This record gives sequence, structure tokens and C-alpha cells, in this order.
Amino acid sequence: MLASVSTTTLVPAPADAIIVFDPSNYSQNVLTAARTLQQINNQIQSLQNQATSLLNQARNLETIGFSELGPLTATLQQIQTLMGQASGIQFRVDTMKNQFQQLFPSSFSQLMTNAQRANQANTRYRTAMSAYQHTMTVQAQIVENVQSDATSLNTIIAKSQGASGALQAAQATNQLLALTAKQQFQIEQMVAAQYRAQAIDQARRDQAESDGQAATTKFLGSGSAYTPQ
Repeated sequence: MLASVSTTTLVPAPADAIIVFDPSNYSQNVLTAARTLQQINNQIQSLQNQATSLLNQARNLETIGFSELGPLTATLQQIQTLMGQASGIQFRVDTMKNQFQQLFPSSFSQLMTNAQRANQANTRYRTAMSAYQHTMTVQAQIVENVQSDATSLNTIIAKSQGASGALQAAQATNQLLALTAKQQFQIEQMVAAQYRAQAIDQARRDQAESDGQAATTKFLGSGSAYTPQ
């Protein structure tokens, strides 16, 4: 009888794995990671710059939120209204010449009575006084406007100093220029009113002197002595 023989295959136990460190591969991976991180940082910085630029653009487009043009125009209109109330000789080129000739005729009429001459002289005097009163009214209105201008100036300066963008700063500057122009217009109108009053009064004085000389000439006649016939 044959004995059975069993064959057993022996598998050797696996040995522990050996980790091999590759310095060049490691350095390459670190360098790649660093470059990737730098790209991400650059992208983040670019997005931040774009966001800052958009904020600055939005700030530069913000309006100043107030306007002094309305009040400035209103106060200037008050002066213009007063200038239009000038009587006797008005600030109108088309009517000034005729009004002046009526008050101050260039020729002395010998046919006028003393009462008529006195009435004309009184009219010229009242016209001169009215012109001076009109000048003082314009000056008083300008003084009142200067007080309100001081408030407007403080408001404009505060807005200018607190401007957050180029548009707000430009608008504040424009408001300040408008205030300056308005004050210049007021000065010109005040000077015009004052010169008008002085011109009328001087013309009145010259007319009175001319009338007096003409009246004296009329009273003396030809100067020849009376010769009885």
C-alpha cells in the first residue's frame, strides 16, 4: 500500500516595506505648491484692488447732497427787483435818454412862468432824493444778504472739507464760486445805484445853475439903458 504524500506550498511572510525619500521630487512638489499659493494670493490681491477701485469710483460719483444755488439765486433776485424799482430815471437804455431830457432840458424856455420853473426844480429835487433813497435801499438789502452769505459760506466749507470723492469736492467748489459771483454782482449793482444817484444830483445842480443864469439874462434883458422917446 502506497503512502499518500501531501505537498504543502510555503509562502514566505512579506517583509516590511521600505520607504524611499526622493529629495528632488519633494523639492519640486514644495516649489509647485508655493507657486500655486502665490498665484492664489495674486488673484486675491487683484480682486481686492478691483473692489477698492469700484468703491473709489462709487465715492467719486456721490453727489454732495445739498445745493446753495437756490438761496443764492433768490437773494440775487431781490437785488435785481430793487434795481427795477428805480423811478424818475430808470436803469433802461431805451427810456433813459428821454427821461433825462424831460427832467433836464438843454434849453431854457423864456415862456415858462416862475411857478412852472419852481415846479420843475422841485421835481428834479424829489427825483434826486428818490435816487439816494433807492441807493440806500439796495445797500440795506445787500447788507442783509451778506449775513445770510456767511451762513452759506460756513455750510459750503463744511461740505468741502467733508467731501469723500472728487465729485463732491467739485460741487462744493462750484457752490463757492457761485457765492463769490453773486457777491460780485451785488457790488456792481450797488455801485450802479450809487453812481446813478450822484449823477442825478449833479445834473440837478447843473440844471439849477443853468436856469439861474438864464433867468438872470431874461431879467436884465439886452443890457441897454432905457431911453425915453
